[in-house]
Amino acid sequence: MHTTAVLNPIALPHWEAELKLGFIRRDGRSYLAQRHHRGPLVVQKTLYPEGESVCHAIILHPPGGVAGGDRLKISVNAGQDAHALLTTPGAGKWYKANGREASQHVEFQVDDNAVLEWLPQETIVYDAAQVVWDTTVTLAESARYAGWEITCLGRQASSEQFQSGSLRQGLRIYRSSRLIWAEHGKLDGGAEMLLSPVGLHGCSVYATFVVAAGSTPPQLLEGCRAVPAADPGQGRVGVTALPEVFVARYLGNSAQAARHYFEAIWAVWRPHYAGVAAQRPRIWNT
Repeated sequence: MHTTAVLNPIALPHWEAELKLGFIRRDGRSYLAQRHHRGPLVVQKTLYPEGESVCHAIILHPPGGVAGGDRLKISVNAGQDAHALLTTPGAGKWYKANGREASQHVEFQVDDNAVLEWLPQETIVYDAAQVVWDTTVTLAESARYAGWEITCLGRQASSEQFQSGSLRQGLRIYRSSRLIWAEHGKLDGGAEMLLSPVGLHGCSVYATFVVAAGSTPPQLLEGCRAVPAADPGQGRVGVTALPEVFVARYLGNSAQAARHYFEAIWAVWRPHYAGVAAQRPRIWNT
């Protein structure tokens, strides 16, 4: 007689990681004043390529990828007048779930006259991954936020497609306790929505860039509309200006093209909401 052990998915090994960061500004310098981590989620380094007024922080997940059952939580506070830019050293990877859901919960709090920029490199969702991403941004009345997400469905290098699994994403932005932006989506592997003209239209990369910095001046909107897709004829792009939020989107098959398009939009917007020109984090060049 042969017996087969049935493993409890909850009992299988998994990572639970948490990172809490607090930025303050003092004597004209923004710096990381609070850093707490639990599990494999850390700040690799803080840098000042733009001078002391802007603190760049590189968030690192040492395992290199997120497996089924892993749970990540990131909490960041940008104190009054501080300016922090957060990015990642490379593409994020979310592996096959093996029956277990993986999640990432992000909470940003931005105080008066502070600027927080969340500009991670692209995220690759493997076939059969089961993923939940949830981001909440809480802004004081004069705070500014700019953040993007670039999502790749399947590993392009191996022509992998997103045939099974699921991906749920949510973004909520509050200003002075008022909800000013909410977007939620769910994609199932192999679903018609992936091929539908009103869905992803067969594309493997989709991306959203949101700026919450008050109303959009007409000249900025015109400048953003003039930015072409970095892969003309392949990627589709568009911008929307709402009363309190600006949104740019990319749909195509190139994460690099999505980021180049967003960088060009960022270059138009950043002098307005931060008072400084856009400067690429050095880690993007490696």
